Amino acid sequence: MSFVIEVTQDRAACFALRFKVFVEEQGVPVEEEIDIMDEVAVHMLASINGKPVGTARVLFEGDTAKIGRVCVVPEGRGIGLGAALIQEGVAIARRQAGVHKVKLGAQIQALGFYEKLGFNAFGPTYLDAGIEHRDMGLSLV
Repeated sequence: MSFVIEVTQDRAACFALRFKVFVEEQGVPVEEEIDIMDEVAVHMLASINGKPVGTARVLFEGDTAKIGRVCVVPEGRGIGLGAALIQEGVAIARRQAGVHKVKLGAQIQALGFYEKLGFNAFGPTYLDAGIEHRDMGLSLV
């Protein structure tokens, strides 16, 4: 099964996927899921045969890009889409002048997934929307 990942302005499609995964599946409060940073983020949308199945966003702060809100709905799982979203986020970061590192907040059960993509965990475990996370980083230099 092949998929396409594109930078998009269709935030409504991204928000619908995030609602399904984060709010409905994981119990994240809806008021914590969408934030003001969505206004300035670069949004990626993954689709299979034109149907949205995954999304992520990239934020820039100084020399750091932060990948977040990564999600794939059940029908898009198990085909490498999550990894491809992260790799595309890293590629977007590499194209941004002055960006030297990428970071993300990983749910604890996903640490191994991100480690396989070159990220290293740092700092303490913390709660985000009631779910345990750890920060992870990747150097681009």
